[in-house]
Amino acid sequence: MPTLNLFTNVPVDAVVASDILKDATKAVAKIIGKPESYVMVLVNGGVPISFGGTEEPAAYGELISIGGLGPSVNAKLSATIAEILQTKMSIESSRFYIKFYDVQRPFFGFNGSTF
Repeated sequence: MPTLNLFTNVPVDAVVASDILKDATKAVAKIIGKPESYVMVLVNGGVPISFGGTEEPAAYGELISIGGLGPSVNAKLSATIAEILQTKMSIESSRFYIKFYDVQRPFFGFNGSTF
């Protein structure tokens, strides 16, 4: 159920997207401590984004999970995802925000119901 939604103003081709999906899925599962089979990652490239008044490469992310989040975990996730974006798309960590949501089971739907 952890879901990472990434938005970037950098165009993302299929090969880069596939690499990001694999790397981010593994990282989120490992850091949060959930099976990879529960992790969803979305990459939205070519989204108009202005950060600090410029349109240089930037990204915004949201990570939603039922449990497993907290200050130390969030810091590790932020650093790891920023590193993936730097490596795969040359987005500096200073041009990346990420918001974490720790949601309760009734507020997360799956398989026609809630958890």
